[in-house]
Amino acid sequence: MTPRAGAPRLVRPLLAAFLAVCAVHLAGLLAGVDAVHVATKPLLMLLLAGHTAARGGPRLLTAALLCGWAGDVLLMPDAEPAFLAGMGFFAVGHVCYLVLFGRAPLRPVTGLLYAVVLVAFVVLLWPGLPGGLRLPLTGYSLLLTAMAWRSGVLGRYAAAGGALFLLSDALIATGIAEWPQLPAHDFWIMLTYLAAQYLLTRGALGSPENSTGAAPGAYREGSIRI
Repeated sequence: MTPRAGAPRLVRPLLAAFLAVCAVHLAGLLAGVDAVHVATKPLLMLLLAGHTAARGGPRLLTAALLCGWAGDVLLMPDAEPAFLAGMGFFAVGHVCYLVLFGRAPLRPVTGLLYAVVLVAFVVLLWPGLPGGLRLPLTGYSLLLTAMAWRSGVLGRYAAAGGALFLLSDALIATGIAEWPQLPAHDFWIMLTYLAAQYLLTRGALGSPENSTGAAPGAYREGSIRI
């Protein structure tokens, strides 16, 4: 895979901006200041996508992050059509990740564990889900679980990111099914989501010192398998 030219001078400023906006966004959620949520959420994935592009990262990674941006924006209104559209963009983002991960083999035991978790969670959630969301959420959950499992081809950071993405969306699903919620529920959703996207990005980009866009971990020999 041929590295792409980036903009090395912007790498650290964009990453710093992303982390700063993350901190402000999460603090706003804890404080219950809705204006902070509205102002910062649309910036999060744009900044991380900009950092990826500045590193000369894979186009599929940038596309996945931009799909996350579209999903974030569409999930802001409290409306089912917008929710379904946002879920669709996240699904496309997971497809981008899956293609990026390539076909490197993984240990089947991990896939089996993810499959057991998926089936158990869907069975438990099913009675509480609105009828119109049951099939879309099940299909989305299958795609998300596949992404979480396959993320291990990029190493431990991406593997953790995939698992956290699954956890974040599981927290959203429990809210839809009207399960009892954690205190500061939205904070935990966004904390796990932002950590997931950052760790997936770090895994795909490789070492921070490489700002010229080295091929992602799926294309390196000796990549970590789980």
